[in-house]
Amino acid sequence: MFPQGRSSCVEEADTMVEPQHGNNGQVLGFPDGLLINGRGFNGNTFTVEKGKTYRFRISNVGLMNCVNVRFQWHTMLLVEVEGSHTLQNTYSSLDVCLGQSYSVLVTANQNPSDYYIVTSTRFTNPVLTTTAILHYSNSAGKLVDPPPGGPTIQIDWSLNQARSIRWNLTASGPRPNPQGSYHYGLINTTRTIRLANSVGFINGKQRYGVNSVSFNPSDTPLKIADYYKIGGVFSLGSIPDNPTFGGMYLQTSVMEANFRDYVEIVFENYEDLVQSWHIDGYAFWVVGMDGGQWSSASRKSYNLRDAVSRCTVQSQVGQHALAERDLFLVIIRPVETSSCPHAEGGGCRRL
Repeated sequence: MFPQGRSSCVEEADTMVEPQHGNNGQVLGFPDGLLINGRGFNGNTFTVEKGKTYRFRISNVGLMNCVNVRFQWHTMLLVEVEGSHTLQNTYSSLDVCLGQSYSVLVTANQNPSDYYIVTSTRFTNPVLTTTAILHYSNSAGKLVDPPPGGPTIQIDWSLNQARSIRWNLTASGPRPNPQGSYHYGLINTTRTIRLANSVGFINGKQRYGVNSVSFNPSDTPLKIADYYKIGGVFSLGSIPDNPTFGGMYLQTSVMEANFRDYVEIVFENYEDLVQSWHIDGYAFWVVGMDGGQWSSASRKSYNLRDAVSRCTVQSQVGQHALAERDLFLVIIRPVETSSCPHAEGGGCRRL
């Protein structure tokens, strides 16, 4: 049993955004700052007792940027990622990308004082930083300056950390059987889908797309059109299974899938922003993450044993000077119903 858990939501703040700015085809501006649980610099205080261990659940609920989280002079023991019990690795700082949630255990094992909880943006210039306070109950209330620095543009560092997050095969999770009793790596895949994000202008407005298709919502909700078999609303297969690298176009895009298919999905990022992909209503196994162009030979490096099951994952990019450093990311998941994968990072794109 642990003392009361703490929830920390990290979000971006911008005091200059007009209500309709994101809908008129303009790019969202760079945020003014970061918030922790809705507050800015030292706006939150988490009180702890020396010798006790606390569970912090950290979520990135921003719009554009990955963040790095760290506790001054304390380490974090990772225990859960989006519903999956993980190997209990210890981290001094942790990258949390868009839409991701982590549970960490922090033990109050330092001298009684006040310490910084720091979060800062990754892969941005400038780097935005904000802090909260970890307050020992018998502390005199003086912070230990300065706040600890963290990684900024180190992509390999972030990539290696992401690879280190793996399933705990002996944890039971919400079921009586251990997580590892489901051997996802032994199931044959029936289809490979490659999804490449892109950005461009259509009719004078900036749009975001997947495989050159920018999703255009229909007047009739898709599930209603499907249930009542209303024609002309959408067509199956209106988005290709592979990148075309052609010009972007508008489409009410729907990708067809068969019930109980086991699908391999490859996310390819050719932009200069980290992309965060979420498959609505599903968890999936992140079996591969690497640099360069994906090919069938990449399957040799897949983790088919203890990849973590999660619902949101990042697709990294290389630095601008390294054109060949665009990264791919691979997931395997069972398809049981229609869903809308989308990427966030200056915009939202749907299939």
